[in-house]
Amino acid sequence: MAHSQRDRIAELIAPLRVRPGAQVRLPRDYDPGFTADMVRKEDGAALLQRGVSLLADYQSRLAAERSQGVLVVLQALDAAGKDGTIRHVMSGVNPQGVRVHSFKVPSAEELDHDFMWRYSKRLPARGEIAIFNRSHYEEVLVVRVHPELLDKQRLPAAARRRGVWRERFRAINDWEHHLTRNGFRIVKLFLNLSKDEQRKRLLARIDEPAKNWKFSSADLAERQRWADYQRAYAAVLSNTSTEWAPWYVIPADHKWFARIAAGAAIVHTLMAADPHYPTLDRRARRDLLELRGALEKS
Repeated sequence: MAHSQRDRIAELIAPLRVRPGAQVRLPRDYDPGFTADMVRKEDGAALLQRGVSLLADYQSRLAAERSQGVLVVLQALDAAGKDGTIRHVMSGVNPQGVRVHSFKVPSAEELDHDFMWRYSKRLPARGEIAIFNRSHYEEVLVVRVHPELLDKQRLPAAARRRGVWRERFRAINDWEHHLTRNGFRIVKLFLNLSKDEQRKRLLARIDEPAKNWKFSSADLAERQRWADYQRAYAAVLSNTSTEWAPWYVIPADHKWFARIAAGAAIVHTLMAADPHYPTLDRRARRDLLELRGALEKS
């Protein structure tokens, strides 16, 4: 049964995984409105709950084993549903074993260090899951679309040469490879939203009073750079989806499917890690039974 379940999860996310070395073009290669034939909307709530339960089970094993960790990287344009995805997919896990980090505009201290410094400080410990809501990929996305941000990083001339983005891709790949060799699994999710659906969601933030707080004029300004962001994301997916840290392009136009697909990719990563509850050797088990006997008599 477990093997069949694992196969179904693998089949669901296979079309969403970016093959290492593939040259991605958005949205040609990945349809934001895609939903898998094997998943029906009317079954969505039940499927999501099943995924939440699986995730909770594997997270408990991960915490008990305490030899591996998992990093979930979540990237998207405005209104793609990052916060909602985290809220729904991680609803059943033990909050003591999960850390969510949202990276905003870097501080003066962070700008005084290399571009990976602030992200390294927020990596999961063994036994933990860390979620980066925006991540080190901002350094090759928003910084690339807004090169004036690169000026604020005060890089020496040698680090500002023409191949800066290629060098950053290489640094990111090497860093992620180092982490995986040390027992930390990485799953990277790009919530792929269409421009038309983004417009609808941004309008809803204006039209619905309960969502007014979500809207910012910056959202509209960033929307004007849509084509630039599409090219930047295509470059990221093409250059940093690796065997050890793959990207999954999650179709985000339908929230119900995006949450199922995101959860499936995370569960698949935990299944591959295959954490186990620790087992006691014969002597430790005998000592435990003796303590049990003493407890019964107390």
